[in-house]
Amino acid sequence: MNFIKYDLVRNKPTTLVFATILILSCCRLAAQESPEETDYFKIFPVTAPEDAVLEVGGLASIPNGDLAVATRRGDIYIIENPTARYPYFRKFASGLHEVLGLAYKDGALYAAQRGELTKITDTNKDGHSDKSKLSDTGTDGKADTFETIYAWPLTGNYHEYSYGPKIAADGTFFVSANVAFFDEEWWSGASRVPWRGWVMHITGKNKMEPWATGMRSPCGLGIIDGELFYADNQGDWIGSGGIWHLKKGAWTGHPAGLQWSGQPNSPVKILKDDVYAIVDPRKKRGGNGEWIKPENNVNDRIIPLYTLKDKFPALQTPAVWLPHGIFGVSNSELVKIPDNAFGAFGGQILIGDQGQSKIMRVFMEKVKGEYQGAAFDFRSGFNSGVLRMAWAGDGSLFVGETSRGWGASGNALQGLERLAWSGQDPFEMKAVRAMPDGFEIEFTKPADSRSAANPASYNVSSFIYKYHPVYGSPPVNQQVNKVKGVKLSPDGLKARIVVDNLRPYYIHEIRLPGVKSAEGAYMLVHPLAYYTLNNIPDGEKLSFSELSTKEQDGSGIPAKLTGKPTSARNRVPTFEEIKPLLGKYTCLACHSADKRQVGPAYASVAQKNYTNEQIVELIYNPKPKNWPDFATEMPPMPQVPKSDALRIAAWINSLSKN
Repeated sequence: MNFIKYDLVRNKPTTLVFATILILSCCRLAAQESPEETDYFKIFPVTAPEDAVLEVGGLASIPNGDLAVATRRGDIYIIENPTARYPYFRKFASGLHEVLGLAYKDGALYAAQRGELTKITDTNKDGHSDKSKLSDTGTDGKADTFETIYAWPLTGNYHEYSYGPKIAADGTFFVSANVAFFDEEWWSGASRVPWRGWVMHITGKNKMEPWATGMRSPCGLGIIDGELFYADNQGDWIGSGGIWHLKKGAWTGHPAGLQWSGQPNSPVKILKDDVYAIVDPRKKRGGNGEWIKPENNVNDRIIPLYTLKDKFPALQTPAVWLPHGIFGVSNSELVKIPDNAFGAFGGQILIGDQGQSKIMRVFMEKVKGEYQGAAFDFRSGFNSGVLRMAWAGDGSLFVGETSRGWGASGNALQGLERLAWSGQDPFEMKAVRAMPDGFEIEFTKPADSRSAANPASYNVSSFIYKYHPVYGSPPVNQQVNKVKGVKLSPDGLKARIVVDNLRPYYIHEIRLPGVKSAEGAYMLVHPLAYYTLNNIPDGEKLSFSELSTKEQDGSGIPAKLTGKPTSARNRVPTFEEIKPLLGKYTCLACHSADKRQVGPAYASVAQKNYTNEQIVELIYNPKPKNWPDFATEMPPMPQVPKSDALRIAAWINSLSKN
């Protein structure tokens, strides 16, 4: 086996790490325990000086191997030898206004401040031959020139964050701008000045063309294979987070930015009132004259976003939805994995999540001219909210983190860590591709023929989100898509599943609870994928005679992967038994068993001495006044079946210390 033999901390050749890996592998093989993500991708801290507060807002790799780090507090550091055990930190600039993006180009840094794109240079190095460095020996090592490339309006609203820049192939820049919040209708995002809720294309000094609108909180921009993508966050009008391919002139769903579609230089010509004629914005006042906050109504007519495409051809729906609470709650930076990094996943996309302190993986393909694809979990357990990522020269990944004001599941308020690959590929779904009659699932390693050819090893269902002014959306129009048969390739690396009733523009949940590896009989590290099926491809469908259609007994599917109880219903479930339900209904997005997050810990709920029935009622109709110390209100969760809600309630009450 050809492993990359590096000490994951010092980047020096060693045999110790891989001897340890082999020992662990042998131990797992003997015990028949399936490896986990931590066995393949290790997280290491980047040691920082005690006085450096790294609420990371931007990262940029410099050609000479240094790393530039921007903080939300307005500082920029240059880290020399950033992959070493004790890297050297040098403060390069300070006094900037909440930098939330950083890029390197031609010997200068470009920072997205709240109100402008700024070029930052150390002019003392002019005339030196090494343009890969930001400063040279003999200088003070600090920036001395700050040049405004382009400035955009601000009102001073706290939510007017600005992100980027990302550098296009022609050297121009893209930046994105949040909508504002907090007035009488505090729940409704607003574009109070141009070009909030837009992505701007900055083509030169004081030159900008509005590119596209429909964004709410577009924290993650990325140039992937020369094309522009961005990630947005769940909120009003945005049912869940996702990744959009952003063409010039596109509108992606949030109506606030349409405030400026009448401007002469706007490439988007849709008007707010055109949208409101189809979907009620629910701008209503109560008897006391105050605005009424719109809430999810289970009896509303369901209008998914994609249904507006006939009326608005410029509408761009997500290339890949990232189901809220499962694949993050505050999606952030997206980066392409280099071909020589992270083994089997080279060329795919990683996307961070600030709220859940983790990274997901995305495989995309183009079908009928549009991007679509599958999302998978990748690596959780970072110390703070994952906001920015940048590649190191050795193929490891720098991860910049912050949680101040936004909250995150990690234990720290800020941090900088490094994710390194062990050199071994996990047993995973490498890719999921759409087929005319279902999906083709490619594995990183050969699958066991008995389990992978068994239709009972696969579960598929589909759903979509509402398009409405409410904050987020429950999954709606849910249905089970029967797996009618499987065709496994002779080498065990591909399983083609034929699925009933595929639905364009719907999210298809694909679970593989029964598939095992040919070597070691391991379960998949992550047996869950969500495929956004924007288009069903043309081509030949499999004939019935080619399929394995008989569901075999004894598949060995662990109960914890099915969400089914392992014993009598009247027994209080354990956390391992209840965790699949908490994940399925996105409860883990805001709550943990014993720690305060976006919402209270379940142990704190247990201390309220509610009955199981009372907890179920609070799941369906939350009472935020019961928890005045939490700023984010819990949305109603009417989609949770009562039988599952009662099991969750019983587990919560089992945490009571009374």
